Amino acid sequence: MTDPATDDLEAWLDTPEPGWTWVAPPPSMAIQSFVSGDANDGRLRVRYFRPGSEAGLNAKVWFGPAAQGPPGHAHGGSMAAVLDEVMGGAAWAAGHACVAAQLTTHFRAMLPLESRCVVEARVASVEGRKVRVEATLGDGDGVVYAEGTALFIEIDPERFGDLASKAAALLGGSAKPGPA
Repeated sequence: MTDPATDDLEAWLDTPEPGWTWVAPPPSMAIQSFVSGDANDGRLRVRYFRPGSEAGLNAKVWFGPAAQGPPGHAHGGSMAAVLDEVMGGAAWAAGHACVAAQLTTHFRAMLPLESRCVVEARVASVEGRKVRVEATLGDGDGVVYAEGTALFIEIDPERFGDLASKAAALLGGSAKPGPA
C-alpha cells in the first residue's frame, strides 16, 4: 500500500522548478552521504538540480521527524549539514575538486519539521585554491531559515579517486588538476 503523503512528497522532490535540471548524485554519495544518503530513515530527503543558465547548485529538501532539534523543529546541525553539502556541490559543479575548510551558518528562523525547502548555492569567488560559496535555505516563497557561507580548498582530484570524475560528469563541471 502506498502513502499519499509520501507519494506527494516524492513527486515534489523529483519535480524541478522552472529552468532547473535534475542531477543524480554519484552512487557512493547517494548511499553513504550523511545528508543525501538512505532516504528511508525519516531524517532528510534531498534532490539536486542545476539552476538554468546560472552557475551553482540548487536542492529541494524535506526535513523529517528524525531531524528534530527543538521540539517540532529541525536541528540546526541538520540545516548546516544540508547547506554544507549543497555549497560543496556548487563548488564541484563549477569544476573545483575541494574540501570544506570553514563553514558559517546564520540561522534566521526556526524550521518546522516536515517542511519542504529549497537551497540555492553559488560560487561567490575564487582566489587561487580558495573557493568561497554562498547559499540560502528557505521555503521558496520568501521565508529564509538559514544562510551559509563557506571556504573550500581545492586539492588534487586524484585524491578523490573515481569520485572526482563521476561528480564532474554528473554536475557538469570538470575536475581540474590541482595541487597535491
